[in-house]
Formats: sequence, C-alpha cells, structure tokens
Amino acid sequence: MRLARRSLAALSLAIAPARAQTDPLPSWREGPRRRAILDFVAAVTTPGTADFVPPPERIATFDNDGTLWVEQPVYTQLLFARDRLRALAPTHPDWAQDALLNAALAGDMPAVLAGGSAGILRLLGLALGGLSPDAGRRLAAEWLATARDARWGRPYTALVYQPMLEVLALLRAHGFKTFIVSGGGVEFVRAFSETAYGIPPHQVVGSSFALQPGQADGRITLTMEPRVDFVDDGPGKPVGIARFIGRRPIAAFGNSDGDWHMLRYTTEGAGRRLGMIIHHDDAAREYAYDRQSHVGRLARGLDDAPARGWHVASMRQDWAHIFPGA
Repeated sequence: MRLARRSLAALSLAIAPARAQTDPLPSWREGPRRRAILDFVAAVTTPGTADFVPPPERIATFDNDGTLWVEQPVYTQLLFARDRLRALAPTHPDWAQDALLNAALAGDMPAVLAGGSAGILRLLGLALGGLSPDAGRRLAAEWLATARDARWGRPYTALVYQPMLEVLALLRAHGFKTFIVSGGGVEFVRAFSETAYGIPPHQVVGSSFALQPGQADGRITLTMEPRVDFVDDGPGKPVGIARFIGRRPIAAFGNSDGDWHMLRYTTEGAGRRLGMIIHHDDAAREYAYDRQSHVGRLARGLDDAPARGWHVASMRQDWAHIFPGA
C-alpha cells in the first residue's frame, strides 16, 4: 500500500511539470478573465473563422506602470529622476528656488506627485536634458542595475508581473506584435523593455522630449532638451499609437484611467477586440488601490468596463502568482 501511494505521488509530481509546460497561462487562475484571453487568441488566429485577423493586423498594446510592473508607492522613473537630480544639484544652485525640484531632492514624493504627470515629466526632462537618447538609455539601465525596491529589496526589473509575461509570450506565439504604450519617458522604458518583457525599443511608445540635431567630430548628434515634446498619456495614447505604430490595436491592457482612451480606441474598432484592466486589489502580495490613489488612479475605467465589455482582472482572484519565481 505504501509503495502504491509513493508511486501515485511520484506520478503526480511528474504530471505537474508537464501540465505547466503545456498551459500557456499557468499563473492565471481558472475563471472568466483567463478564458477571455484564451478565447480571444483562438478566435482571431484560427483561419476560416469570422473573427480571423491576419498576422500583420495582430497588434496588442500594454501600458507599463501598474500593468507590466509595480508602480506603487511611486513610479520607478520618478525615483530614477530623483537620484539623477541629486547628482546634478551641486552644479545647479538655481534649483534651490524651485519648489518642485526641492521636493524631489528632499524625497518628498507626495509633494512631487501633487504636480501630476506634467511635474514628473519636467523632473525627468531635467534629469536627462543635454544627453543623447542612447546616453539617457544607458544611464537608466545603469541605475536599474543597482537600484532596489524599498519593500522587497529586489531590483525593479524583478518586480514585473509573471501573469503578464505569460500573456505577452502567448500573443507573440500566435503572431502578435506587442507594444508598450506608456505615459513614462520613452528612453527610460526602452532601457529595460527588451530584457524584462522581450519588447524591443522600437516597439515602445512613450512620452518624449524635444530632440536637437547637431554635429560633433563629423558625426550627426541628437541631444534631448528638457522640454516635453509629446505626452503619451490619457488622450495622447491613441495619438501615439496612430503616430508610431500605424495600426489600431485589437487588444489593449491597462490598469488606470490614463489607459481609458487607449482601451476605447482599441475596442471601438471593427471585429473581435479585447480590452483588459488589471485591478490592484491584493495588499498582501502587492498593493490595493484604485479610486483614491494619486498613483495609478482607477475610477472611470471601473465604472465604464461593464458597458464597454472590458474585462477587469483581479490580482487577488485571478492571479495565482504575481512576480517571477514566486
């Protein structure tokens, strides 16, 4: 009897990895959100069906902060800007007269967040101004290699969401091109998008700063100015998609009201569409926030999701795991 039980246990252990290898979404619990993703992918990639979409038109867009990685208690790019500005501050005594800069240098993040996205982008512009896009990207990558999240003590690039990595992989395995459409600074996101998500820099759309062309040592140069050129947030997201991608997505994933316009633009197109909101409601394993949050506020999206057919994925209920290696 003991031998039979041991054999049964061994068989179960052998079957579990096999199931994990064949399940494209092992970190998603069985339920309507998981089924919605799988049903959508099957519908748009099966030739001969009414919902079939040719591979060139299989475009999926993802917000970054709060959709693909942690955004609480403050945006990671804001912490990068703070550290960069602290390093530059000794050569800029005039910054002492600027309330926003003083708040950032002192680490008063609530005061900085009160300035909204315009204030955050202004700080990031000052942090990267005078650099080339390549140099800004390298600087961000170097910071990410050493910076650690205060709550988990892990690199920020380790705090990506395992269930969303699985969605990205599933879509790409079925002929989709996956794009990040973020309100964050585009060069900051490009610094880690390929290693963290498998999304190359040219498939990242984000807020950007004015570029000044020039020459040095017989070569063309590009220099980022502190002036914001394009804000890829809220109503700017459909503009960024049209300008830099050139096709309306058939699937979009977001987590905040900053993604409301992108979700609408995606799901208002003809044919089968998928819109999904990641709802942060798991304070034990990550964070719980929505309507009252100054970071990643979600109110309009929750109210409109039922009527617009958007799926609201609960971190607590729908995700068996949150981070890789959990």
